[in-house]
Amino acid sequence: MHICMFTNTYLPHVGGVARSVHTFSQDLQKNGHEVLIIAPTFAETDTEDTEDDTVLRVPAIQNFNGSDFSMRIPVPFYIDERLDDFQADIIHSHHPYLLGDAAFRAARRRRLPLIFTHHTLYEEYTHYVTGDNDNFKLFAKNLSTMYANLCDQVVAPSKSIADLIKKRGVTTPVTEIPTGVDTRFFSSGDADVFKKAYHIPKNAFIIGHVGRLAPEKNLVFLAQSVAKSMKKSADTFFCVAGDGPDKQKIADIFKESNLSDRLILTGNLTGRDLAHAYQAMDIFVFSSQSETQGMVLTEAMAAKTPVIALDAPGVREVVENKKNGLLLPADAREEYFSQSICDTVSDPEKLCAWQQSAWQTAQNFSRETCTRELLDLYTFTISHGHENTRAAETEAEPWDTFLLAIRSEWDLFTEKAQSIVRTFT
Repeated sequence: MHICMFTNTYLPHVGGVARSVHTFSQDLQKNGHEVLIIAPTFAETDTEDTEDDTVLRVPAIQNFNGSDFSMRIPVPFYIDERLDDFQADIIHSHHPYLLGDAAFRAARRRRLPLIFTHHTLYEEYTHYVTGDNDNFKLFAKNLSTMYANLCDQVVAPSKSIADLIKKRGVTTPVTEIPTGVDTRFFSSGDADVFKKAYHIPKNAFIIGHVGRLAPEKNLVFLAQSVAKSMKKSADTFFCVAGDGPDKQKIADIFKESNLSDRLILTGNLTGRDLAHAYQAMDIFVFSSQSETQGMVLTEAMAAKTPVIALDAPGVREVVENKKNGLLLPADAREEYFSQSICDTVSDPEKLCAWQQSAWQTAQNFSRETCTRELLDLYTFTISHGHENTRAAETEAEPWDTFLLAIRSEWDLFTEKAQSIVRTFT
């Protein structure tokens, strides 16, 4: 099977979507399938990566609007030649705009089935464009819904997201498929290696967090909650692996609390370094309410690290309250989150029981299981769209191809126009 994926974020960018695309791409190739990833250039993209046969980089504006994202610059026909040579059987879009539009055009003009993974609650990211504008947030919701309804199948990373997008009006069939986690890899880290590298006492209790340090992750709440708990527990450290615009805010909160000496900001960690970090953590804390799948929660649990988190989509599918951690109310105050940390720190027996349950939970999200589910969906979608796919096997008349291109552009225009109308009416 030849699978072409379009994504607005990809390595070396650090984030859930980039990791999801990379993980599935690797596992699909291990299963004997061909994968082509079409993604924007990033500031850190090196020559070797751009020459990789599995990745086509398209021109993009770096660090768009002060973020760490790249925004694709539309260049006519830039993708077409490579895609024609690849001879895809199916197109998989990972965004509803920018390269998502390119994915729709590619699928429609070649009469190929189109799958869309609804990775993100897009309304939680509009501050990168317009600030906290309620109308633009509604537009983002409508845009992703309308785009999903142009596709043949939609993938939701969790049941919460599947239910949510159906309520918003997605009528295309939705299948729940999370991104798999290499549970064996994350269970193999060495806590002592991490503690030694960052000069942390061997017997210290480590409260940990991994992820992009960005406003949509609710990190000010998290940092303040953790700092309050650490004032009551002298032997605790807060280790944060990640980078982003809120990194300095976390540092400032701990400085104001006179806890800077117990804050470890590692920057982005990958590979063995990340596995060591998870293994060193005694509990993992998480307060984001913008997730569609808590991949970092599963990674932590693969290292037998229980989680304390706020109830939210993508989180409640992983964290079972008082079984593998604590799932606190979505509107919990900092004091309650802080006290929950303190109670856990002071109860090693309870923590030990949660560790085994955490590891068992992680096994439900293995890479092998999730890749098999995605392959089954690809096979079904190609088979279900047999009539359209067969039409692409014969050479189309130039006039038919032209009309199809016009119809594709009209559908994309209509999608955005209807999204605007729904936003302001």
